[in-house]
Amino acid sequence: MFSGVSGLRSHQTMMDVVGNNIANVNTTGYKSSTVVFADTLSQLTKAAGAPQNDNGGTNPSQVGLGVRVNTIAQNFQQGSAQSTGKATDLMLNGDGMFVVKQGENTMYTRAGAFSLDKDGYLTTPEGAYVQGWQADNGGTINVNQPTGQLRIPADSVMPAEPTAASFVKGNLDNSADPVKDLTGTWKTPAVTTAFDSYDAQGTRTRITVSFINTGPGSTASAAEAKSAATDEWTVGYSWVDAAGATQTADGGTISFDPAANYAIDVSAAPNPVALSNGQATVVDLTSLTGLVGNGKSNLSATADGAAIGTLESFTFGADGILSGSYSNGLKRNLGQVAVATFNNYAGLQKAGGSLFNVSVNSGTPNVGIPGAAGRGTLGAGQLEMSNVDLSTEFTNLILAQRGFQANSKIITASDEILQDVINIKR
Repeated sequence: MFSGVSGLRSHQTMMDVVGNNIANVNTTGYKSSTVVFADTLSQLTKAAGAPQNDNGGTNPSQVGLGVRVNTIAQNFQQGSAQSTGKATDLMLNGDGMFVVKQGENTMYTRAGAFSLDKDGYLTTPEGAYVQGWQADNGGTINVNQPTGQLRIPADSVMPAEPTAASFVKGNLDNSADPVKDLTGTWKTPAVTTAFDSYDAQGTRTRITVSFINTGPGSTASAAEAKSAATDEWTVGYSWVDAAGATQTADGGTISFDPAANYAIDVSAAPNPVALSNGQATVVDLTSLTGLVGNGKSNLSATADGAAIGTLESFTFGADGILSGSYSNGLKRNLGQVAVATFNNYAGLQKAGGSLFNVSVNSGTPNVGIPGAAGRGTLGAGQLEMSNVDLSTEFTNLILAQRGFQANSKIITASDEILQDVINIKR
């Protein structure tokens, strides 16, 4: 009878575990559990005997005392991905767990359904702070520092970046028909391009770069001027200052080698050139070519620097880096998510809310960046769903019910035997 009672208790525990798995089939980051049974200590009714003389050995005789739950093991197999499109929803593809902190208690979770609080901190639904490394004002992340709360400041401002260098690329074609300038000298029409220059306050100034092919002088004819056109070009810069006046700067003269595949400075024009608001900018012309084309030059210009920018959006990379996009078109790192790995994930202790605590058998958490040292990569806009297999759980549900039913029959039969004993008359 007591064996049957132990069977009822054990199969009731199995029913509880299976029921909990089924209940959490849609719980984000939930890890299913399985029950492992073991028999209890058996009563020895006859000891084993060793072979001796002409007699063979005899085996022990034991009567089992029932069943017990040996362990409830956790299954940390990867769950399926569900796309949400929410920027703060994160999923780990591979080993590892997110690190969160509530008060002084550090916990771990696979459920990445995070959100922002009023101060911009990344938190779990229960209000625990997601841990990672915050970037400094320059966007540098030091992962050798202790982890802390991750914040996405909506009022983040990127300081202006003054322009230090610009680049002019393309081809200057000297085969265009020349015209006379105001002095009567034959010259080809100016070829221009432009770039934006920023000062330390973020003020933008449009800089126009002009190239003019020098001509043969004022006494030549148009035909002579065209045939005598050289591959020497004068360079000039112009812009409108804050007062609305047009300012200019001399860029010297450039020419090309016989292959016409790179520019050579042939004058002592200053470089860097003092442009808008006294901003000194290096203008790189070394990528220009002087190939003869169809009479039309093709130029482009770019420059570094940017105006003051405010944070417009943010994204998480596969390596956990939180990157902010600013209104000035630039991006800057804001932080990086921390991920912890364990030698024995099954040794973690459930704390509710899809959170886990470290136990004496889980091992020490190894905290680092996603995608390194065996840690999984990060997927943004996705959530890891429960790894519960309903077909398996329904099968286990039947097994638990049948096991409970069978053990109840043992108690019923034992009760009938006792009744028969009581009914024995002298």
